[in-house]
Amino acid sequence: MTINKHLQALESEAIYVFREIKAQFERPAILFSGGKDSILLIHLAEKAFYPAPIPFKVLHVDTGHNFPETIAFRDEFVARRGLDLHVG
Repeated sequence: MTINKHLQALESEAIYVFREIKAQFERPAILFSGGKDSILLIHLAEKAFYPAPIPFKVLHVDTGHNFPETIAFRDEFVARRGLDLHVG
C-alpha cells in the first residue's frame, strides 16, 4: 500500500468515526487547543459533515498560559468556520 492510499484509508476511518459519534451521542464535543492536532480534527470533522456545519461544540480549556497570538488565532480560526466555541 502506498503512503497516499494509507493516508486516504486513515482519513476515511476518521470520517467514519466522526459520523458514528454523531449518531450515538447527544452532545459530542471536540477539544481545541489551537495546535496542529486540533486543527486536523476540525478539518476532518468538516470533511465528515460537509456541506453541513460540524454538529459538535468546540471546547477550549484556557489555562491562562497562552500567548495573545494563540488566543487571536483560536478566535479567528473558529470565527472563519462558524464553530460553536466554548472557553472554560
